[in-house]
Amino acid sequence: MSAVESKLAELGLTLPEVVPPLAAYQPAVRSGAHVYTAGQLPMVQGKLPLTGKVGAEVSAEEAKELAATCALNGLAAVKSVIGDLDKIVRVVKVVGFVASAPDFTGQPGVINGASELLGEVLGEKGVHARSAVGVSVLPLDAPVEVEFLIEVAD
Repeated sequence: MSAVESKLAELGLTLPEVVPPLAAYQPAVRSGAHVYTAGQLPMVQGKLPLTGKVGAEVSAEEAKELAATCALNGLAAVKSVIGDLDKIVRVVKVVGFVASAPDFTGQPGVINGASELLGEVLGEKGVHARSAVGVSVLPLDAPVEVEFLIEVAD
């Protein structure tokens, strides 16, 4: 077991199976020293635990937890490309999308769920640049979606 997966276990988390693509794309692609993930929905065993807009049907706290699930799914996608999460040099950028009610402005707090999980699991390697964007709707009416750009070693 890799050090990263040991840290996940220490936190009571397990790396899920890679979420199968919903359309014509790959969950993650490596180009040189970087892995780009597709947008990761908060799927758990093939289903979305919650749907709807954050600030309406979904609370900010629930959405923050879903963002952490997106991050776990993203790590699984990265592992599918590099084989060993200990090859992560650093998380370069996280982009988070939050399906938001018209008056909801707490997107950064929601995406903290992903950022905090990456920090807990990867330490300094998990510190990254980030965007948190409010959108009107996401695939399958998901409340949140997260994608990564990760630098990796050979």
